[in-house]
Amino acid sequence: MIHPDTEVRFINDVVGYGVVAKKFIPKGTITWVQDDLDRIFTEADIEKLNPNVRTYLETYCFTNSKGESVLCWDHARQVNHSFNPSCMSTAYDFEIAIRDIQPGEQLTDDYGYLNVSDPFEAEDEGTDRKVVYPDDILKYHEMWDDLIKQNLQNIAAVSQPLQKFITEKTWNEFSRVIRGESELRSIKSCYFNREKVNR
Repeated sequence: MIHPDTEVRFINDVVGYGVVAKKFIPKGTITWVQDDLDRIFTEADIEKLNPNVRTYLETYCFTNSKGESVLCWDHARQVNHSFNPSCMSTAYDFEIAIRDIQPGEQLTDDYGYLNVSDPFEAEDEGTDRKVVYPDDILKYHEMWDDLIKQNLQNIAAVSQPLQKFITEKTWNEFSRVIRGESELRSIKSCYFNREKVNR
């Protein structure tokens, strides 16, 4: 589930549509939670689908650590990629804003942690990275984990309308991280190794 203060708007001719903030979203805000309405497809599920539907899934799904395709039921599936994302995923099936997001600004993810199946060249943002690779999460997980760690106190301090969609068990575990009682689980644990499966 995407944050309630968001909507889909046309961005430009390069990326098409994207998700933008309707109101100010402060850093540390949970911006997305994987919930029970999100559809999870196994490889066997996908093989049974009409080929035209499979194309849709390839466009709008992300791959979890088990190799399953996850299709968000709401407009979260239209969040665009950025090498300077405004949001960052965690290993706890939710994302947070890693900086303040102003009204009209896009909510973006780094697709490098979404287990893309093939490399793709992204829009040039003036960063050193120009291409998203399937194994980016192995290269950049420490940097991405640090962005979550830098926002732990913000998470505890701001309003969290999506917290109620996180399971009690998961939130209790994450709360121990916020309080410094346990280590943050690395986003590296979300990596899916396609090569190992295809051997």
